[in-house]
Amino acid sequence: MDIASLVGFLLGVGIIIAAIATGGDVMLFVNVPSLLIVIGGTLGVSLMRIPLSDFIRSFGVLGKTFFNKKEDPVGLIEDAVRLADVARKNGLLALEGEEIPNEFMKKGIGLCVDGHEPAFVRKMLQQEIDQMVSRNETGQDMWKGVGDLAPAMGMIGTLVGLVQMLANMSDPASIGPAMAVALLTTLYGAMVANCFALPMVDKLAYVLLYERTNKELILETISGIQEGMNPKVLETLLNSYISEKKRKTDGGD
Repeated sequence: MDIASLVGFLLGVGIIIAAIATGGDVMLFVNVPSLLIVIGGTLGVSLMRIPLSDFIRSFGVLGKTFFNKKEDPVGLIEDAVRLADVARKNGLLALEGEEIPNEFMKKGIGLCVDGHEPAFVRKMLQQEIDQMVSRNETGQDMWKGVGDLAPAMGMIGTLVGLVQMLANMSDPASIGPAMAVALLTTLYGAMVANCFALPMVDKLAYVLLYERTNKELILETISGIQEGMNPKVLETLLNSYISEKKRKTDGGD
């Protein structure tokens, strides 16, 4: 679990709730019709923007912000050097019995062991990377749309509330409470956008960059192994994917 995402979300929302609680009754800020307009309306309009399958899949993509498995690229480089050394000494077939924790690397090595041409292997792995990027970018686009639409739906809800309030001007005592309820939709829209959707889009972009970099590192590993590259040379090449500081800290060259 990504602790930063969870703590950040709870802290952001918690501070707002705490500020509300210090000023009066928290229940004054709870209004079901306003929630329906903002959340239901935002999701409904979002569904109009993309196909149903992508809409449903975007919720799974969102899960990566809280449950993303960050694999250390230093560990991937160590595995790559080990496998390259085995292949250089004993041939590609010797890799068949090697333990490979990363599934993407395992798939690439399997293609090598099966005797496929380097160009075919690279094409297969690149297609998988491209599909992963496409899925994640579609999810990002969906939640960026939610961040854009939620404040707008909040404003629509506020206008609906104002119309209802103005239609009942004959009762001055009801104007204050009605105005407060009308403004709640704007608050809900702003919170959905700025406390949830837009920060999640930024975190998804970070997760995608990290995952893409690791997969490209693995792609370079498979190509190097098939070419019979010297393990030390391969290590030097792969170290370009991580910061110099991390290389020194973790014992890289």
